[in-house]
Amino acid sequence: MITKGIRGAITVDENSETSINEAVSILLNEMLLKNNIEIKNISHIIFTTSKDLNATFPAKFARHNLGFEKTAMMCFHELDVPNSLPMCLRVLIVLNCDENFEPKFVYLKDAAKLRD
Repeated sequence: MITKGIRGAITVDENSETSINEAVSILLNEMLLKNNIEIKNISHIIFTTSKDLNATFPAKFARHNLGFEKTAMMCFHELDVPNSLPMCLRVLIVLNCDENFEPKFVYLKDAAKLRD
C-alpha cells in the first residue's frame, strides 16, 4: 500500500460559516464519490483557503458533520499571490491506496479555472 494525493478546489459564495460549510460538503462528497474513497483509507486532509475566507475552520465541519472524526486534518491560508482566485477553498486528501489507483481531481464552480 502507498499514499497518493487527490486535489480539489471550490469557490465559496461568501465568507460565512454557512457558505464555507456548504462548500466543504459539496467538494468532499464529490471527491469521495469520484474517487470511490472510503473515509477509513484517508491518511490525512489539508485544507487551504484564500485570505478572504476566515469565518470558520473547514476541518471543523468535516469532522463534526461529515464523518471525518478520526481523520487528521489541518487548515491553512494559501499564499497571497496577486490576482489569484478569491474566495477559494482547496483540499488535498492523502489516501492510503493501491499503487494502481489513479486520482481524479475535482475543481468546482469558479475553481474550474485553476485547471485546463
